[in-house]
Amino acid sequence: MKMKLAYKIFLAFLVTSILAVVLMVGTMRFYVFLNFADYVNQTILDRLGALTAELSDEYQAHSGWVRLTANPGRWNALVQSTLSQAEPDRLGAQPPETAVRKFRPARIQNFLLRISRGLALFDADKQMVAGGLSDSAPDHYTLQEITVDGRVVGWIGLHKRQQMSDPLVVAFFKNQSIAFYVVGAGILILAGLASFLLSKHFLAPVRQLADGTKSLAGFNFDTRIDVNTNDEIGQLAADFNRMAQTLQNYETIRRQWISDISHELRTPLAVLRGEIEALQDGVRAVNTGTLKSLHSEIIRLSKLVEDLHQLSMADSQCLLMQKESVAPLAVLAEMVTHFRSRFERKRISVSLEVSEKKAVSIIGDADRLAQLFSNILENSLNYTDSPGALKIYENCEANQLTICFEDSAPGVPEKALERLFDRLYRVDRSRNRERGGSGLGLAICKQIVESHGGKITAAPAAIGGLLIRIELPLNEANA
Repeated sequence: MKMKLAYKIFLAFLVTSILAVVLMVGTMRFYVFLNFADYVNQTILDRLGALTAELSDEYQAHSGWVRLTANPGRWNALVQSTLSQAEPDRLGAQPPETAVRKFRPARIQNFLLRISRGLALFDADKQMVAGGLSDSAPDHYTLQEITVDGRVVGWIGLHKRQQMSDPLVVAFFKNQSIAFYVVGAGILILAGLASFLLSKHFLAPVRQLADGTKSLAGFNFDTRIDVNTNDEIGQLAADFNRMAQTLQNYETIRRQWISDISHELRTPLAVLRGEIEALQDGVRAVNTGTLKSLHSEIIRLSKLVEDLHQLSMADSQCLLMQKESVAPLAVLAEMVTHFRSRFERKRISVSLEVSEKKAVSIIGDADRLAQLFSNILENSLNYTDSPGALKIYENCEANQLTICFEDSAPGVPEKALERLFDRLYRVDRSRNRERGGSGLGLAICKQIVESHGGKITAAPAAIGGLLIRIELPLNEANA
């Protein structure tokens, strides 16, 4: 049978409380019974002060216990004389007023007789002198010292009874048991009430979390849990809220991503469709120019699909890379050489300021680094006004290599810098589709740099355009 968590918590508290109460009551009863014999005997001995005084006088009169050792009747006479003068209630033979009934005279006589039989006299070395039962071991007696002139000369002992069957003991234990049971019952009631309230308190945020989880499963990503505690439950609720916020952000990005991809794919497909339909209708003739136009749209579409594939591979941690020791500045110089003629045709001067530190190396993939530099150079080539300039310089210090690409106008608005590496994001006006690609190039650059353990940022350039800074960790051999 399936049991609710609230019942489990309640039963756990209740069973624990019952076991604690049973253990407490049992332990208290055990120790009370264990020590009660000593307590009763010590009380009786304290009230037999006359016998202690008689024995002290006896020791002084005869300079020892010789007379009592030689004449056992003398011991019995002293004991009987002292007990006959003592009141039963002062010896503990009379129960308190809370007892069930009074003692009968016969019971009092039996009680006094048991006391007289259990009394014994020991010398200073705790050796039996007179009286006592067959058991002469001092450990089985409750002892009280006998002093003369401040010196211990002997001990008077009362035998410890193994079974406490006296009415006084029965009445005492009955009263104590009732008190224990009342306290135990009160604790159980309080424990049951506390466990009920605590289970409700603990499960309230759990129920909210369960409801919130169901809402998330229903794609309601704006669900939040309001739990005002600083314990583990509160931390769990805070983690749930962060998870919901993350899922909501991902859902927003996903929808925007799908919308942007459909838009990016629709444009070249629409151009291709229009061109082909024009050819079919005879509006346009099949010639070299027409085929070149179709080919350029296919190239653009293929590039978009390839970029999307690269990003999906990077997201799934499946971007193929063969990392080894590679010289990034040498790769950069090679890519600049490949692009230089294109920059010259557009009248954009390229300044490559690379010092003699080309020997520095990082652990990375040379092909991916070439793709990284190619995308940045392509981006600068497409968006920099003609005539213009591109400055490329590096700085190597500590354990880091910094490479900067700084081009001339037009620049990027300040608010667009943070989103420049987002997928399919393009700055409006000057940096639009007609002047560039699909908006995936810099997103791919970010993935490549981060896969190399580096960082890429964008900032306004001092010469009026865009500054892209790449930071890559150096190989330990260069540190």
